[in-house]
Amino acid sequence: MEEKDTYRTITTPSEEVLFKDKNSKFFGYAFPIQNEEEVKQHIEDLKKQHHAARHWCYAYQFGTDEKNLSYRANDDGEPNNSAGMPIYGQIQSFDVTNILIVVVRYFGGVKLGVGGLINAYRTGAQMALEASKIITKTINIEYCISFEYKNMNKVMRIIKEKNLNITNQILELDCKVFISVRKNDSESVFKTFDNQFEIKIEVV
Repeated sequence: MEEKDTYRTITTPSEEVLFKDKNSKFFGYAFPIQNEEEVKQHIEDLKKQHHAARHWCYAYQFGTDEKNLSYRANDDGEPNNSAGMPIYGQIQSFDVTNILIVVVRYFGGVKLGVGGLINAYRTGAQMALEASKIITKTINIEYCISFEYKNMNKVMRIIKEKNLNITNQILELDCKVFISVRKNDSESVFKTFDNQFEIKIEVV
């Protein structure tokens, strides 16, 4: 059985969404992210934008393979597990990764109780995801193929036959061509180049 070599994510931030409950307002946002620095930046920007809000609760997840997933959920002063985990639950439910979801709360004077908070943060996250364009991407392996210029035609012929995606190339006396290959095809592509005389392939 082939391993899963695709993942779902977003490439552009969602529109702002709003959920109201007993005068409290919950603004939801989804952002595509690649690292924790971007998470900090988005939170800082939202704190400036909503400086009068009480809570900026969020959850995020990185990684495209079940073995290397990392996530974090933050209640930002709300009762334990009443905000961050319900938001993270929606990331799991929509099966998306490399994503940050923030739900900003303005307190309306009436306490919602833990059940009410869980529902509000879950709904804010769900609405942000529904307002996002979710796409499926392939998990790719990057290779570098090294060879002398005289072997150029041989390398290019294989690349053309296998319809491979070139991401970068340095074509001098000693040539390097970088290719990006879908994970499930990567082993056969590696073997094809590895079996060629005077051609070297390695993972970048």
